[in-house]
Amino acid sequence: MRKPSLLVLSLGVLVTAVSSANAAGPPPQPNAAQIRQRLGKLGVVGSVLYVAAHPDDENTGLLAYLANGALLRTGYLSITRGDGGQNLIGSEQGPELGLIRTQELLAARRIDGAQQFFTRARDFGFSKSPEETLKIWDHDGVLSDVVAVIRRFRPDVIITRFSPEPADTHGHHTASARLAMEAFRAAADPAYHPEQLANGVTAWQARRILWNRSTFLAKPGEDLSHYDKLDAGGFNPLLGASYGEIAADSRSMHKSQGFGVARGRGPVTEYFSTLADAPGGKAAPIFQGIDFTWNRLPGTAALRSAVEAANRDFADAAPYRSIPQLFAIDAALDGVGDAHWRAVKKNEVHELIAACAGLFVDATAGDYRAVAGSELEVTATAVDRSPVAVTLKSIRFPDDSLVTVDRPLAAPAGTVAAPLDTRRKVMLPATLPSTTPYWLSAPPEAGVYAVPDPRDVGRPEDEPPLQVTMTFTVDGRPLVISRAVSFKWTDPVAGERYRPFEVTPLVSVTPESKVMMFPDRQKQAKALVVRLVAGGPNVKGVVTPEAPEGWAVEPASAPFEIAAKGGESEVTFNVRRAPAKRGQKPGQEGPALAPAPATLRVVAHVGQAQFSRGVVHIEHAHIPVQTWLADADVRLVPLALETGGTSVKIGYIPGPGDDVAASLRRVGYDVTLLNDEALRAGPAALARFDAIVTGVRAFNADERLRAAHATLMKYVENGGTLVVQYNTNSRLGPLTAPIGPYPFEISHDRVTDETAPVNFTDLKHPALNTPNKITGLDFDGWIQERGLYFAGKWDPKYQTVFTMHDFGEKPLAGSLLWARHGKGTFVYTGLSFFRELPAGVPGAYRLFANLLAGGRASHGR
Repeated sequence: MRKPSLLVLSLGVLVTAVSSANAAGPPPQPNAAQIRQRLGKLGVVGSVLYVAAHPDDENTGLLAYLANGALLRTGYLSITRGDGGQNLIGSEQGPELGLIRTQELLAARRIDGAQQFFTRARDFGFSKSPEETLKIWDHDGVLSDVVAVIRRFRPDVIITRFSPEPADTHGHHTASARLAMEAFRAAADPAYHPEQLANGVTAWQARRILWNRSTFLAKPGEDLSHYDKLDAGGFNPLLGASYGEIAADSRSMHKSQGFGVARGRGPVTEYFSTLADAPGGKAAPIFQGIDFTWNRLPGTAALRSAVEAANRDFADAAPYRSIPQLFAIDAALDGVGDAHWRAVKKNEVHELIAACAGLFVDATAGDYRAVAGSELEVTATAVDRSPVAVTLKSIRFPDDSLVTVDRPLAAPAGTVAAPLDTRRKVMLPATLPSTTPYWLSAPPEAGVYAVPDPRDVGRPEDEPPLQVTMTFTVDGRPLVISRAVSFKWTDPVAGERYRPFEVTPLVSVTPESKVMMFPDRQKQAKALVVRLVAGGPNVKGVVTPEAPEGWAVEPASAPFEIAAKGGESEVTFNVRRAPAKRGQKPGQEGPALAPAPATLRVVAHVGQAQFSRGVVHIEHAHIPVQTWLADADVRLVPLALETGGTSVKIGYIPGPGDDVAASLRRVGYDVTLLNDEALRAGPAALARFDAIVTGVRAFNADERLRAAHATLMKYVENGGTLVVQYNTNSRLGPLTAPIGPYPFEISHDRVTDETAPVNFTDLKHPALNTPNKITGLDFDGWIQERGLYFAGKWDPKYQTVFTMHDFGEKPLAGSLLWARHGKGTFVYTGLSFFRELPAGVPGAYRLFANLLAGGRASHGR
């Protein structure tokens, strides 16, 4: 079932956009300064679209200036959702990280005032060339998405963050600029993807495309005098902040990237280079020669005068007095021939009328979730907080039922109006799909997400599944306001909270682990726990694991019964490798040639219906609760693995976004998470561990860990093994404290091709032999990359084991440094174990086991 449009315009009736802001909090109530700011925006008729590759690539300072200073309709098109990046606030990776970073961008846009768009492109990790990027992304597919956004948004100027020419930057960055350049022309060609030209969308030629030269990427002493310049650092007295301050607050919403920044209050010079002008256009810098007033459209003199009068006569203490002028502007807009700007400005006017009338309109559900086809209580709330006469005429609820109210909302003189709550139990359509982001509803391709409905292309998130539409008369004239239905509750610490309403499956099916490792030395079956959550009351059925060939599951099925909505149940199965076939000897495949991993799917049968997805909630304080449906699949991985002992004790110092400790437990390691107190206890207290591991970026994130360097080195000297996973070293975050027993420098070197050949420099090295014999086959099946932030320079006391490189580049030896120190071993590695181990890559486990062994054939010091 197609969800309702975000913007509905009907003849003679004022309609505001459906507000998805409920997901982040209550519908906003603009203050007088914000209303005055928006009145000024009514007189500006121009759009600018900023284009870059990832969340956090956008120039929030420029966006803040364009949206709040120049009052232009401003958008940011992020080609990807950043799902291939890294996470400093949790363990979410892949699609879940993409959801977080999508919401961080939307939170940033709520601060800087721009709009947000995306393409279907997946962030597949760091890329060194735009050619590789565009090949993986499906060049024409993603280009068509950029064109679709341009045609719908109709920017006068397009701005790229990166140059389309090769530079010392990410391949995604350069590719984003090249796509913008191509789309600048293609969007104007009606023969290019003509299927996009429907429902009022037309071919569109922007006037100019610019490159916004980043000073951060400028080389020291580089001459920038030949670039066009714009000062975006002014102060906005209506908002009480400079654009630099707004920009800092906006950028600081990129918390999963650790991009919190200080507020800037001085001048900010932005540099631009014109990449191209529209055919027949006159070359000019930045916005010169482009009319951003109503003068650009014929027959708008009266409209322009009405807008000027509304701005001139606005009373800060009595915004409601502007309502008659706003109705006059709305009527004048009916005469504007440009349908695009007519719709955009009508929507702005309708929102201003509601704001000036002090109208608070909300729609909340009695629960945050419900099953399609079930009953749900919905409350529609309206409050008139101004002297203007407002009457609530009717309410249309999500089941399409119409309730006639016809009740004035204004309070008697000298009193305060009370909210009018109208509650109704509605039956949800049985065809409502369960809540999951549209781009995650179907399996993705290598470089792009599957988006079945082309109308969804560009949208930052799904339209709300339920809405309530209220019809008012304001000063005797009709106004229709729609609100997304959300759930509201009170947290004893945070206070009033909102979250999006979700349509939940009748039963959510979630395996306890997405990966199960089966080392050859562990012959017994492993327990697979499946958690079931009922979306409604009295749910019962049967759970059946669909075992792949070569695997056995007992029992073959298990019944379940859950009485209450939201209730949980667990069923447990035993999974093991099936006995070898006749004529095949167990283990004959060899230590590095174990059978390929397989996928087990868990299915719950309820009557004739089947459910094989689990509800996943992502909760962080700075974004709304996110929901998606993850396949109830379990990766089964047979593994020829020796750990060097029957009970190997590992001390693990977590880094941000770190799931390695849990991965080590899956193969039998006894892992203890170490905190600051454990480090302060000294080397003697650490002696019980056979090895200590630091998580990715642990030294970057924890100053106290850097202070524990002497303790860790003494632990190694006494015979322990210390494995340090990658850390970063940049001019924004230099890592000057020592990490190892001897000096080494962390570089930006990386190998992005996960299939890049790996050459062994010393076949007799213990890292390749003890306790597992490592071969080239152990580097098969790696995901996303070989590694990152390799060592660049090191003391000769360090040994190297591998060289590897991306195509056409020089061999890199810094992926693994190994040194003996006293009786023990120190290892620094940039190999991406933090991705490979949670994904169940067999060779990564075998190699990591050798690092933990530190060259010893067996543990138990």
